[in-house]
Amino acid sequence: MKIGPTILTGTLLLAVLQLAGPGPLVACPAQDKSPAEPEVISLLGQKLYARPATGEALAKLEGSLREAAGKYEASPTDPETIITYGRSLAALWRYHEAIDVFTKGIKARPDYAMLYRHRGHRYITVRDFDKAVVDLAKAAELNGHDYEIWYHLGLAHYLRGDFAKALAAYRNCLEAAQKPDSKIAVSNWLYITLRRLGRKADADRLLEGITEGMEAGESKSYLSLLLFYKGVKKQSDLEAGAAASDLDLATIGYGLACWHLYSGDREKAVAYFRKIVALPYWPAFGFIASENELHAMGEKASSE
Repeated sequence: MKIGPTILTGTLLLAVLQLAGPGPLVACPAQDKSPAEPEVISLLGQKLYARPATGEALAKLEGSLREAAGKYEASPTDPETIITYGRSLAALWRYHEAIDVFTKGIKARPDYAMLYRHRGHRYITVRDFDKAVVDLAKAAELNGHDYEIWYHLGLAHYLRGDFAKALAAYRNCLEAAQKPDSKIAVSNWLYITLRRLGRKADADRLLEGITEGMEAGESKSYLSLLLFYKGVKKQSDLEAGAAASDLDLATIGYGLACWHLYSGDREKAVAYFRKIVALPYWPAFGFIASENELHAMGEKASSE
């Protein structure tokens, strides 16, 4: 759940697969685009290329795609088969193909909430926040009890700068959260949203139930941030944790940047945002949010 629970968590690394058009389905569809063609153009005008994995890890992802494609071919209207296919594509950073898969799935099963949830997630990845809000709001209408739906809807509103709607979605998300790591992840975004709304007292009250002994699971970076907001951890502690991976740096770095931003140190905040958007892991929610902040400030990419 990094800057997004499994979401990033994770959520963030999960992928989406292409639904082939009419006609026979190729077991492992080749990418239509040239290797030199970017998957996404960032909000700053930067070309962002697919970098899913290499070596054995890549071979494993491609094997999963072939398996998912075969199952889809056998059951093309089964929503769970469609979702698995789309996520397998997304795991290979083939996000537009994944969106196509979910779109065709929605045409077949317009009543299935999770198809909208997964397409909405990938609209966030390709930086189309308006479409993400539409999809995720529809998902919430169909299933108002799902944590992942509310989590992603909150993020979509947040990225559009609608902090009031983000707050409402994150509160629903917190109610839907069943596991400690889920509560930790959404609490981080809820805290940041409250601070962006100038509601520090409410944000501080949110931290009262946060302790070092919580089972963080995939939300260790979020727990570190919450403990930093609470004054239990130092910035140096967080920076050490951020060095673990690009995802950790994007997650922790964005939280620290926001802290400096609403604490009045814009220069430090911008330095963090710039450091994050220089990373290769551009699907991370922390990367997308940092890019969005710089875009709102009128910045553009220095180079492609």
